[in-house]
Amino acid sequence: MNLKKLAQNLGLSQTTVSRALNGYPEVSETTRNRILAAARQHNYAPNTRAKGLATGRAHAIGHVIPVATRHEMVNPVFGDFIAGASETYSRNGYDMLLSVVENGNEPEAYRNLRARGVVDGVVVHGPRMNDERIALLDSLGLPFAVHGRATGHSGPYAWLDVNNRSAFKRATGFLLDLGHRRIGLINGLEHMDFAHRRRTGYTDALQERGIAIDPAIMRANEMTEAHGYHSVLEMLDLPHPPSAILCSSMICALGVRRAIEDRGLVMGRDVSVITHDDVLSYLQNGGPIPIFTATRSSVRDAGRRLAQMLIDQIANPDGAPETILLEAELTVGKSTGPAPA
Repeated sequence: MNLKKLAQNLGLSQTTVSRALNGYPEVSETTRNRILAAARQHNYAPNTRAKGLATGRAHAIGHVIPVATRHEMVNPVFGDFIAGASETYSRNGYDMLLSVVENGNEPEAYRNLRARGVVDGVVVHGPRMNDERIALLDSLGLPFAVHGRATGHSGPYAWLDVNNRSAFKRATGFLLDLGHRRIGLINGLEHMDFAHRRRTGYTDALQERGIAIDPAIMRANEMTEAHGYHSVLEMLDLPHPPSAILCSSMICALGVRRAIEDRGLVMGRDVSVITHDDVLSYLQNGGPIPIFTATRSSVRDAGRRLAQMLIDQIANPDGAPETILLEAELTVGKSTGPAPA
């Protein structure tokens, strides 16, 4: 089935059918829905190359990933984000272009994408403190949206982020209300913006209650199961070990739980644990009663929403950059309890 035959079946002009499929506003909603239904019935999809020639757009979104990067964005959290974004791309007739580049070659990759005209915009992953990619993309005039924010960049840009500072301040306060005074932090790499904000929320909550910050029970590294495991073993061997742990990832939390059990302790009774849960499709936090008390925010939903934000920006280039700040939900599970006497 091609465009000509689809138009003939519908008794409409090829121009009307093409405009409906490409989202032009001058087609009535009734006609558009009729055309879309027929296209689905006959398994018709517009030719991307022809569509690009007609509209001057590539109808593709780029994602540039450094091959040597090992932090959270390349673990399965990234897969769930991409799954969500892909749903939005498919619904809007966009393809995804994933560029894996040597570490340090990101700027050249963005320049190359812009020069070749193979994408209409890019998603920026894993924003760092004072991230230079934002200024570069501004200078290139390539539409972009950031999954997260970059502390230190004052200019306007499109972003979607979880309120990491507020989430970890609330989680720390929850543990303090349970009577815990020695609360350890297992964080991601703190040059990453999300980890910096989580640490700030944690320290703010402690300082507001007059509790001194103790670097001996704070760790920051790649967010792996092994990072959680070895960090907590070290903390539990201290003369004054923590009675609670605040953790930046469900993956780390698995290691935290293993360390607690290897010491013959019971999570939730001897050591309380709160983690951040990205609501991963492959790693659910238990059933009706969660295993871990957690700050929760779906990374898959974030992918859907950020992709739509970028597509809207491409369609309306003169509009102000959109920003979305999501609040995490604190869900109480089996992993927390009152501080041991």
